[in-house]
Amino acid sequence: MADLKALAENLISGKKDEVERLVKEALDEGVPPAQILNEGLIAGMSVVGEKFKNNEFYVPEVLIAARAMNAGMAILEPVLTQAGMEPVATVAIGTVKGDLHDIGKNLVAMMLKGGGFKVVDLGIDCAPEKFVKAAQEGAKIIGMSALLTTTMPQMEVTIKALKEAGLEDVKVMVGGAPVTQKYADEINADGYAPDAATAVDKAKELLGIS
Repeated sequence: MADLKALAENLISGKKDEVERLVKEALDEGVPPAQILNEGLIAGMSVVGEKFKNNEFYVPEVLIAARAMNAGMAILEPVLTQAGMEPVATVAIGTVKGDLHDIGKNLVAMMLKGGGFKVVDLGIDCAPEKFVKAAQEGAKIIGMSALLTTTMPQMEVTIKALKEAGLEDVKVMVGGAPVTQKYADEINADGYAPDAATAVDKAKELLGIS
């Protein structure tokens, strides 16, 4: 019998090869792909998120766990698509124009994937038009990251560009080392997350998903 608890535990430990093996094993045994995703990969990534929030895990451990999750997802995604399983929602995420930092953004993207979202990674140095295009193509949430005080104003520029394009329904989340809740309020962002683990909770909250 496929052991989804072991799958979650191996993901938490970052054992990529074991995660791949257990996902394949579970599929071979006919376990529904949605169950493998929820009880194995998402369950494991939730623990990683909690440990990260509580300072029991740091960036390296999260990256190793996320790499293991991505390996499992690579096997599972085609099967989920065939089974018609829809992601929670699409989030487009990027670092704002003029900013070339991506570790924080990558962490958030991985945690969102682990939370069942479809993530469109727009990369670094993203002009407002890039975020607008992603929203026009179906992203329900736009996630913006800035690591420099000099690039933070690009967040406000992008929010205005989204409004001008008539995309008021799209939710905007911001984050990054110098960004605060106060700043998020000032630029009319819908949400702010201080770290990658909180970003998943905030994204679900913005969409009214428990």
